[in-house]
Amino acid sequence: MSSLDKPTDHRTTPDARSASPAQAADSRSVTEAALFEAFGGVRGMVETTVPGLVFVAIYTVKRDIHIAAIAALGLSLVLGLARLVRKDTLKHAFSGVFGVAFGAVFAMMSGDAKNFYLPGMLYSLGLAVAYIVSSIAGYPLMGLILGPVFKENLSWRTRNPGRKAAYTKASWAWGLILLAKSAILFPLYWWGDATQLGWVKVALGIPPMLLSVYLTWIFLSKAPPPIDVFAEMEAAEAAEREAKAKATAG
Repeated sequence: MSSLDKPTDHRTTPDARSASPAQAADSRSVTEAALFEAFGGVRGMVETTVPGLVFVAIYTVKRDIHIAAIAALGLSLVLGLARLVRKDTLKHAFSGVFGVAFGAVFAMMSGDAKNFYLPGMLYSLGLAVAYIVSSIAGYPLMGLILGPVFKENLSWRTRNPGRKAAYTKASWAWGLILLAKSAILFPLYWWGDATQLGWVKVALGIPPMLLSVYLTWIFLSKAPPPIDVFAEMEAAEAAEREAKAKATAG
């Protein structure tokens, strides 16, 4: 059994209900910071929405797929470069650029403006399925995403059942919200026109994400604090070095 998964006495497992107000406030702030780091914050949400807004706005006026796609891609590149200049996380700098680039190329090659949005729609649908299936399997995707951010890795699976329950609830919330979003967008892709799809997709860009992040914050802020397995390993290594030093001195 690995050091990450070994059982811990329940008396030493952190419990949000027994935490002091200061500890609870600190846990909430840590959870908020981790969520912002994992999902790019409000800025990341805006960056994923604005290129699509530019595309549909230009296409609505010009009816030119190439101009709209190039403008959206150019804006996405500028936003990505701005993140690099500020030395932000590369994940957030490039994920939006690649997503927009894929949609722009797909739309221009197919000659159908609706295809600008199809890669992102398929990604959202696949992510919804992944959240739900992983929750059913006992490995909620939200825990796999946030575990390393909280420095707890997979310790929440066997040593911190309260956090596993919170991650499961959060994953179900993300999955169901993304499924609801897909249920609105795919009929528009099949039977609507490009401008209808574009404007609705822009409208559904930030609110569902904010709701998902808010629910995740609620679930985790009420859960026991994470077990810092990195600190545990460092403490174990320090104790081992001290024991060896004492044995050598003796």
